[in-house]
Amino acid sequence: MNRDQLLRIVEPLLRCPTAPTFEGAVAEEICRQLRGRSGIHIEKDQFGNLIVVRSGSAQARYAFVAHMDHPGWRLQPKKEFLGGVPADLQEKGKIRSFGDFGMWDLPEVVVAGDRLYSRACDDLVGCSAIVGMLGSLEESRSLASALGIFTRAEEVGFIGAIELVKAGRLDPDLTVISLETSAERPPARMGAGPIIRVGDRTSIFDSDVTAFLVETAKSRQLTYQRCLMDGGTCEATAFQLYGYRSAALSIALGNYHNCTPDSRIDAEYVDIRDLEGLIDLCVAIAAETRSAADTRNTLRQRLEARLNDFSLK
Repeated sequence: MNRDQLLRIVEPLLRCPTAPTFEGAVAEEICRQLRGRSGIHIEKDQFGNLIVVRSGSAQARYAFVAHMDHPGWRLQPKKEFLGGVPADLQEKGKIRSFGDFGMWDLPEVVVAGDRLYSRACDDLVGCSAIVGMLGSLEESRSLASALGIFTRAEEVGFIGAIELVKAGRLDPDLTVISLETSAERPPARMGAGPIIRVGDRTSIFDSDVTAFLVETAKSRQLTYQRCLMDGGTCEATAFQLYGYRSAALSIALGNYHNCTPDSRIDAEYVDIRDLEGLIDLCVAIAAETRSAADTRNTLRQRLEARLNDFSLK
């Protein structure tokens, strides 16, 4: 996927207004971009989450998840801030109204070199990555199957994701991979590639799946970083709590939740090269024929081979 193709996916999504429980414009744009593609089926569940299935020749093993909301305001019947932003910063920026809800009045999308600025990179960039992955699989006529899950109200407690799993809509054997933009913290570096996220602020993710993601990136010679990224809690934690094997990918984010290091409100930003790499990695994961168990077994065999050189008997 070239840069122009990528921007045709991400720019319309970043222009969509959104806030927790007010994700309608984002959901419609995702449907617009994917609707009518052969091999792709779109379903909206009773809670407003989107479940997109890309059917190949085998059963899907991975569900790639991103959320459609971003911190903002409910304006009716009374003004209320929704999302994780310190109380002393919530009123600092000018609010733009979209009827029943509002967002900070910041640029919808600005491209400057390799930087992409927006009022809501988190997590519309993650949604863009899934759309890009599904489109790439279809256009390349890949035999791979994969699910794209677009959830609601993540910023107020993973509401859409939890309702989805409690309703029993997903195969319990699926491995869930959460896609996020995560606050840039060392050793992660913006522009150094997508991040295989070992854990978040709350939990550590499945070790075997994380190792599988690393081996997939290595085998395809894809640039990646492996970091904890403990600036926030992502949906991998929520799915893990409800019994799913979970892992996570992210790209480094500047001005997390629109909060600048000097306590102002401004646009979030990411490096477009990281997003390009994230899509490439997701495509490789979906298409990989090896499993997390294969990666574990290969490592064990490599370690056991040393027994012939260093016997303790």
